[in-house]
Amino acid sequence: MTLIVDASVALKWYLADEPYAAEARSILQSGEALIAPELVIAETCNAAWRGVRVGRIDPIQAAEIARSLPHMFGTLIGGSALAERAMAIAFELDDAVCDCFYLAAAEASAAPLITADNRLLRKIRNTIWAANVQRLIDQRPVMR
Repeated sequence: MTLIVDASVALKWYLADEPYAAEARSILQSGEALIAPELVIAETCNAAWRGVRVGRIDPIQAAEIARSLPHMFGTLIGGSALAERAMAIAFELDDAVCDCFYLAAAEASAAPLITADNRLLRKIRNTIWAANVQRLIDQRPVMR
């Protein structure tokens, strides 16, 4: 199976103290093919940078995120392939285009989007996208 993962999940792969970090890491250990829009790199790195600014993580860890994150995905989809559909979804949902790149990727790949973004989950409730989005909290951690 293929899964789309957004930045709200990807950051949790690196921060053990994040809520639902075990569930996020379980996705990595599942053996499922992971794909995302290339945007996931910029968004996750930006979140790591913010973490450094507030003293939550150190610059070395942020640099490690930037170095290793692209290797976590089997495929990173270029923005140009998703831009038109992401924009259309953004207008339909009245939501940020960045979030809609993930929804467009899920549509294009016929794969579920896993997210910890509660705002996005509220936005898509009772829409055609709700059926193709799963909450990270609903993923089962792998027990070892």
